[in-house]
Amino acid sequence: MSGTNQSSVSEFLLLGLSRQPQQQHLLFVFFLSMYLATVLGNLLIILAVSIDSRLHTPMYFFLSNLSFVDICFSSTTVPKMLANHILGTQTISFCGCFTQMYFVFMFVDMDNFLLAVMAYDRFVAMCHPLHYTAKMTHQLCALLVAGLWVVANLNVLLHTLLMARLSFCADNAIPHFFCDVTPLLKLSCSDTHLNEVIILSEGALVMITPFLCILASYMHITCTVLRVPSTKGRWKAFSTCGSHLAVKDTTATVLYTVVTPMLNPFIYSLRNRYLKGALKKVVGRVVVSV
Repeated sequence: MSGTNQSSVSEFLLLGLSRQPQQQHLLFVFFLSMYLATVLGNLLIILAVSIDSRLHTPMYFFLSNLSFVDICFSSTTVPKMLANHILGTQTISFCGCFTQMYFVFMFVDMDNFLLAVMAYDRFVAMCHPLHYTAKMTHQLCALLVAGLWVVANLNVLLHTLLMARLSFCADNAIPHFFCDVTPLLKLSCSDTHLNEVIILSEGALVMITPFLCILASYMHITCTVLRVPSTKGRWKAFSTCGSHLAVKDTTATVLYTVVTPMLNPFIYSLRNRYLKGALKKVVGRVVVSV
């Protein structure tokens, strides 16, 4: 990567969210608490799905993959920020910055892709229940997830290689707590027109397509649910889907990178008696072993 880039900048400065010492201490405690809750909550979901045979279905297979992605997603940004705070530094190496950017946006893509696949899974389950088992086979689910990983990596690799061709000559201060694309483009002293075109075209397509899939799936689900004669049946169906839709109600970067991965385990488990039962088993085993 450094061989392609004739940059005089060997490292970047991550300025974080605040320069006030008191605010920095509060943010450290906040992010540390959020990160620990994210890892613990998502690990519990993965364990619950793996040990409870009732949860060996496509819906929970995708959910456990989402939990894994959320752990990795938070782990690409928060530990580095916490380490910088403890060590009293703000630096990140040139290669480290690009590596962090690569994994952050790969997991962002995977998060969106998995939410779209989960929406499709609910669409098939509610709109075509008699064909659900035949359509959503274990082989198809595994191929879907594997394909999503390939697409996410290829997409982010394209943007990373385009960023690697740029030069960074003077200012190396990034006003963020991780290496984001937009601040890096502003710091570059090269022509960034190609990068911006690819971001606005291919990048936008990759981000918008999952959203449209989710929207279309839930429009069909809503129409199907509204035809259910029982009010109780309609409420049960809507509550099942509501947990999935709640994940998309986040726009700010800090919320998306820290809060959403932490909330996903609670969103998906509180309304699901099978998952709550499996989580109780996991916690019970941990308590007994201790």
